[in-house]
Amino acid sequence: MDHRRGVAGAALLVLQLAASPIGGEAQQEDNCNGRASLRIAVRDESGSVAIPNATVLLRWTESEAVRRPVRQVTQSDGRLFLCAPGETRQATLWAEFADASSGEAVVTLEPGVTREVELRLLVSSGRTGRLIGQIRDARTEDPVAAAAVSLAGRPETVQTNRRGRFIMSGVPVGVYELSVRHLGYAPLSHPISVSLGMTTDVEVGLVPDPVEMEPLVATATRVRRLEIKGFYERKYWGEMVSGGTFYTAADIERRRPVLISHMISDESGIKLTCGMRRSKCRLVNTRRSVGFANEDCVMSIYLDGSWINRNPRDTIDDFVIPVEIAGLEIYRGAASLPAEFGGYASGCGVVVIWTK
Repeated sequence: MDHRRGVAGAALLVLQLAASPIGGEAQQEDNCNGRASLRIAVRDESGSVAIPNATVLLRWTESEAVRRPVRQVTQSDGRLFLCAPGETRQATLWAEFADASSGEAVVTLEPGVTREVELRLLVSSGRTGRLIGQIRDARTEDPVAAAAVSLAGRPETVQTNRRGRFIMSGVPVGVYELSVRHLGYAPLSHPISVSLGMTTDVEVGLVPDPVEMEPLVATATRVRRLEIKGFYERKYWGEMVSGGTFYTAADIERRRPVLISHMISDESGIKLTCGMRRSKCRLVNTRRSVGFANEDCVMSIYLDGSWINRNPRDTIDDFVIPVEIAGLEIYRGAASLPAEFGGYASGCGVVVIWTK
């Protein structure tokens, strides 16, 4: 097998998890000051080839509080070591590489103990997509844990975690009958479509049996590239704590702006300032200043993860038009700004654009 070709064309990551304490010597070397820790390795299907630059995502849980997911990249040897924050007792983790991803895995943590996790890359030649979702009580909106989720004609059945979430990876492209079962709720069956290389996101509201009402099902197709880049995570947490403004391609299409700068400048606290000939326009944060009365506080622009407006004469409209945009993030201040878009040039706020 050509492992290099297999890694590039992978369609599925399968998570194999072995939790075993590491001795005192290794723990002292890693120096987490008595806290729990994780040693993660990402490898190919055979387990013999390390996969560098794979993205590992972790969500730490402390008592009933769930921290914002952390995104880390494996080193050149395909490994990653992380110390658990505070008194964390549980970690939910998965991995992303190219168009592939793993299912979620839950690891129980103990102070002073390192758990080892191995993520193996499984090469798949089939045409597959991914299905993720959340199951809630239709009346209370509470998550439903341990619900059995399956697709008609597929042998796999998964259970929702404590937050009611589930993931099915490597699902062949097609239309399926989604089945959700949980004791005390009316069973649900609903048609669902899985698209090539895409993630279908489904939200289900189960009805407590025997209440007379219809189950609630909502579906949306996520752009796989945006998911890998963390757009949907930042959108979820940002909207929860008012930490930013987010637009998908569908949102932009509904607005139909001639220039994307026009749509952004419609946001509260942002204005578009232009030169005398209106050929060069910049997005300015009116709620902040740079310390000089006559100097505009110009927002930084990131395009597909790279800072692009280093030249003050460059404008956002020089680089992209609305129909090319898959996702848009707007941050007005440092308090809401994700670490990956921080820096000395981001004090006036940041606009992040992801292309299709």
